[in-house]
Amino acid sequence: MPTDIRHERPLWFAFGLTLLFLLVEVAGGLWSNSLALLSDAAHMLTDVTALGISLLSVRLARRPADARRTYGYARLEALGALVNVALLFVAAAIILLEAVERVVAPQPVAFGPMLWVALTGLAVNLLAMRLLAAGAGENLNVRGAYLEVLSDMLGSLGVIIGAVLIHLTGWLWLDPLIAVLIALWVLPRGWVLLRAAAQVLMQGVPAGLELEQVRAAMQAVAGVAAVHDLHIWALGSREPILTAHVLLQEGVDDGDGVRAQVAAVLRERFAITHATLQMEARHCGEAHLHD
Repeated sequence: MPTDIRHERPLWFAFGLTLLFLLVEVAGGLWSNSLALLSDAAHMLTDVTALGISLLSVRLARRPADARRTYGYARLEALGALVNVALLFVAAAIILLEAVERVVAPQPVAFGPMLWVALTGLAVNLLAMRLLAAGAGENLNVRGAYLEVLSDMLGSLGVIIGAVLIHLTGWLWLDPLIAVLIALWVLPRGWVLLRAAAQVLMQGVPAGLELEQVRAAMQAVAGVAAVHDLHIWALGSREPILTAHVLLQEGVDDGDGVRAQVAAVLRERFAITHATLQMEARHCGEAHLHD
């Protein structure tokens, strides 16, 4: 079911960890005057927000369907993912602007606090990634949160490397450079998540399914002459939904039996368990064959 919330507890643990470390990282970034560390803190803030949105969406998605929302609240998953992407883009833009200023006028950074806070952040991010990994392939919100934490993990690695290099070489421009690299790494991942969420909201065919392959499999069932008005979409990142008009071959009068066979093919080959099939005799469906 799209309301199956098997990964809520890991989300809560990851939320608590990132919120606690966010406070530590902001303090460490201000203390060390490191833009790279503050940029990592900005990403950590989007992590906290993303996890909060994921938890809210997960909770609301559990509410049952009613007379006003007959499909329930499953689509909040995609809406939450869009908010996460917007936060990623805003954070990246702010970091890029600040990095340009620091390249023009480099500022000193404190090696010790920068390094130790980054090391702690790396440990927190690795633990959060482990907690979220199981649900990242099943839920758009969890995937968004996982991408956020993954970007922060790489950000922490970049800050650690930068802190060591700045300490050894004195090259202060490495700090804004690392911040820029972190921001640029995040943007393509955000774009991928944006496309996935938009596909759900636009009622596009879910990933892993090809419309014409599904049509061909349905039309291969004995007794089926053609399939038209075929639509496949999903409310969230799982449970595809299909509707179609199935034109019966001439002389076939067991529409219920053919419908059961088509439903079985959809279930077994494509994992489509929610299918609405309208069976039509040839005289009813000829006008729709080219729809």
